[in-house]
Amino acid sequence: MTKRDSMSLLLLVIALGLTGAAPVEDDKVCQPHSRPWQVNLHGEGVTCSGALINEWWIVTSGCGFQASPYHTVASLGEHDLTVEEGTEQHIQVADVIHHSPYRSPLHSLTMVRLAEPARLTRFVQPLPLPTRCPQPGEKCHVSGWGSTIPNHSEPRRYLKCITAPVVDDQTCMNTFPEYLFWSEGMFCAGQANTDNCIADGGSVVECDGQLQGLLWFGHGCSDPADPTVYTKLCRYNSWIDSVMDRYVPTTLPPTTPE
Repeated sequence: MTKRDSMSLLLLVIALGLTGAAPVEDDKVCQPHSRPWQVNLHGEGVTCSGALINEWWIVTSGCGFQASPYHTVASLGEHDLTVEEGTEQHIQVADVIHHSPYRSPLHSLTMVRLAEPARLTRFVQPLPLPTRCPQPGEKCHVSGWGSTIPNHSEPRRYLKCITAPVVDDQTCMNTFPEYLFWSEGMFCAGQANTDNCIADGGSVVECDGQLQGLLWFGHGCSDPADPTVYTKLCRYNSWIDSVMDRYVPTTLPPTTPE
């Protein structure tokens, strides 16, 4: 066999090996309907997550900038986005209110009001707003649709869940690229080279039964050594309350949950 033939055979073996290689596996699928507050927002220019905080209101972060009233639908009670499971409620969005200045170095938060109240069932439940701020080392739970593997994309299908510890502010700031600036409205969570990424705008952070964060910047999805940046919801309780007071629905919510 000539040297040229040997090289051709080697290239063929490599090609066959790559063809049969197993795809990167993402096994972080949530227990179905274990996150009944998770919302899938979709419509013209928007596909992302949010969290239900009462029958009328959803909070989300970065992806909310593209959402527009009556062109965005909030799907609640979802797990597998590719099928109707009989647990879903698909409700039109009536109002979208951005925290100003939106997507500045200071803020990344949007509130979404539903056109009609959600029916509370065991598949659709609100997540309480925080009564305290997250603490370094505290283990929290992040959920969203999309890959949990850094630098890996896949279609949004099953809801994914990871456990991520809160990182102290200085450690978080030390990982920032030049174009990202620290804000008091941020916190970070994640472990180097493990659970630090869900590639879904508005991924929800729950700590001890409270809503503590929403995805701001998928830092850990770009570099697996870094934590991910979230909006620090405990800093925004007053603003959230003031928005809900200003945009009062005209229809009363159902009095008896199903």
